[in-house]
Amino acid sequence: MSDYVIGKIQEFVGSLLPSMDLELVEIQYRQEGEGWVLRLFIDGPDGIGIDQCTKVSRELSFFLDVEDLIPHAFNLEVSSPGLERPLRELKDYKRFAGKKARIKLRHPVDGQKVFIGLIGECDEHGFDLLLEDGSRSHYMMDQVRKARLTL
Repeated sequence: MSDYVIGKIQEFVGSLLPSMDLELVEIQYRQEGEGWVLRLFIDGPDGIGIDQCTKVSRELSFFLDVEDLIPHAFNLEVSSPGLERPLRELKDYKRFAGKKARIKLRHPVDGQKVFIGLIGECDEHGFDLLLEDGSRSHYMMDQVRKARLTL
């Protein structure tokens, strides 16, 4: 059921957010403690403010009421992904070139899976990372298990 709900919400926000110059970073729909939480993380070219979160929350609430996708009580949260936002697509690496990132690889390179450094140039398949030791490495997108900006 949760995959169905997330899919329907992705379709809706996929048409809503671009018109507001915003992008969807992540959707979470899960049980936490005593109840269910539907959480959207959104971002924009200049970050996200409370007014944008409120507007998206209102639009999504209206959609969910009309479609009646979720048959039980839940809390809706719309927020920014924060300073340590996930990097999921190549466009994220391009957008945040020059920023510090933590990259976890699927398979070790020279016995190491986690790398921290500044995001460098990107090509159609991957990105460079200027590592803390001063070296530069190139990573293909299919090598990356998980990545995020870091402080």
